[in-house]
Amino acid sequence: MVFYRKYRPQKIEELDSSSVRDLLFSVLSSEDIAHAFLFTGPKGLGKTSTARIVAKAVNCERLVSQRLASSSKAQKLNANIEPCNKCYQCTSITNGTNIDVLEIDGASNRGIDEIRDLREKVRLSPASAKKKVYIIDEVHMLTTEAFNALLKTLEEPPLHVIFVLCTTEPHKVPATIVSRCFHIPFKKATTDELVRSFERITEKEKLIIDKEALNFIASLSDGSFRDGAKILEEVVLLSEGARITKEFVEVKYQISNIKNQISKVIEFLSKKNTHGGLKLISELVEQGVDMKYFMEQVIGELHEMLLVEVGISQTSEFRIQNSELTIEEIKELVELLSKAYGELKYAVLPQLPLELAIVAWGLAKRNTQSVDKKASLHTGASKSAFRAEPPTSQMDNFLQELINRVKMHNHSIAGILRGCSLKSYDNKKIVLETGYKFHKERLEEKKTIEILEKAIKEISGKPVGVSVVLKLV
Repeated sequence: MVFYRKYRPQKIEELDSSSVRDLLFSVLSSEDIAHAFLFTGPKGLGKTSTARIVAKAVNCERLVSQRLASSSKAQKLNANIEPCNKCYQCTSITNGTNIDVLEIDGASNRGIDEIRDLREKVRLSPASAKKKVYIIDEVHMLTTEAFNALLKTLEEPPLHVIFVLCTTEPHKVPATIVSRCFHIPFKKATTDELVRSFERITEKEKLIIDKEALNFIASLSDGSFRDGAKILEEVVLLSEGARITKEFVEVKYQISNIKNQISKVIEFLSKKNTHGGLKLISELVEQGVDMKYFMEQVIGELHEMLLVEVGISQTSEFRIQNSELTIEEIKELVELLSKAYGELKYAVLPQLPLELAIVAWGLAKRNTQSVDKKASLHTGASKSAFRAEPPTSQMDNFLQELINRVKMHNHSIAGILRGCSLKSYDNKKIVLETGYKFHKERLEEKKTIEILEKAIKEISGKPVGVSVVLKLV
């Protein structure tokens, strides 16, 4: 069994987020426990595990008996609120077999019919537990109608029911729902919290691992307990029982060499050296470098460079040697690489999105330099010339005029247009041609089409449609 599942927290004190621990101790110690909770935060922070702990805390047979035996309010508030994890209610909740604790996937049960069915079942008393607990994961996926139906239940909930709503996108949950829940935010884990989680695992697994190694794994975890546990497990498997040091983890993730490679790829991008960039990516693939991690680091460094340029930050490893990049170019690169990063999960080859982005960047900049040489030839004549179908000699001038006008609205779209060609224009429609699928998808977005059509109308003096095609290879 994987570490993250094997060592899920089973008690409040085992929760690694100190803010969540404190809030739960406080709310579960009160005489009247909230009838609905809202857990928000990124994936991998333990929202579902915490929901199960809440279910155990309100149903644990030992705690229920203890509360019933307490004769005063003070005794009840001072009672231990940790589940025993030994009684039937606790063990069945841990195993996922308790029929009174239902976990519902909001993405798969998002319609009003499913929520109406839930509302009908909510009225029924628990089969054996004290409280029925409904855990709805990814609750933001519910439809508007489903939310309205759920709201009616939250407004007048039966005394025997508790809801725990979990979401990674709290902004999509209606305010009417939020206002009826006790909100517990799950923030990205700190290094100390991550190391606490790892130490709990290493102690039970009897592993020999240096504290520096745990801190380093925490730095690779992006604030996620789940991701950190996965990295730890992978490192443990590769160690084959030997002592795990920071150096061992560095070698595993090739971190010692990665910073130099990031510097090189940014330098190649700065100089529009497509060949050098592609050769470097090929070398990284041969070395077994994780492309996802590498792209994250490159984008992160470009972001830091952007902050330096606008005066928010003062440090960037590659600021001096890559001073050729302007603020606008850094911004365009971040957008281009972020788009490529999003395509990683669909890529046949993990390095392909980054390679295509490097090629697109080189072509876009080459086209810009070529067009700039011709810019003095048209000086605004494009508007009158393109009231009729343009001759081929004026196509480049029109495209450059389009790029200039679009740039006033959106720099990233202008950057993509630099890598396109004007295939045809027949007074009714302009056809743009691009060699890259992700450029085509971006140009075909509704907001992008609106910007393009507005700019073309300003140039030609009349409404003209826009379509985008892929260049045939």
